[in-house]
Amino acid sequence: MGLGCVLMQRGKVLAYASRQLKPHETTYPTHDLELAAVVFALKIWRHYLYGSKFMIFTDHKSLKYFFTQKELNMRQRRWLELLKDYDCEILYHPGKANVVADALSRKDECSPIKVKAMKLVITSGLIEQIKEAQTEALKEENWKRDRIKGQAHNLDEDNNGLKTRWEKRDFNREDNQAGSSANRGKAPMQ
Repeated sequence: MGLGCVLMQRGKVLAYASRQLKPHETTYPTHDLELAAVVFALKIWRHYLYGSKFMIFTDHKSLKYFFTQKELNMRQRRWLELLKDYDCEILYHPGKANVVADALSRKDECSPIKVKAMKLVITSGLIEQIKEAQTEALKEENWKRDRIKGQAHNLDEDNNGLKTRWEKRDFNREDNQAGSSANRGKAPMQ
């Protein structure tokens, strides 16, 4: 038995994750195993999810009501506190309709391994916000105010349409000029 999850954005898979159940988890009821998969996903993808609004799709209908349940065991209360740190919504998505999770959890050749899976959808407008800010900053009337005139022409556009600029720097020279006492690992510090 194991836990598994899929991280998706705009219908595209970003990452898969799974792990075996720990010995003490094998006695968990099904509801707690489904919740353990959610917690597992939140912990490993925290850097993607924290601060973003996202939806958790699960094929376990009772999880939809997790935030409004009155009676929770201690483990569920601890997990509820973790979930409250995120801007998420748990939605029911029937197993057969949840194609990715269904493929992971019901694969015939893997019958001894039962994988509990879910799908997370991230909806973040950060890239669009950055593009809008860059467009505004690169307007000619803003160049002088923001002191970017000389830098605005040396920008490259990446795959997301974001404008970037790579600058070569000699950090050793900068450290010496600034009188830095950084330890580079060659001699012990006094």
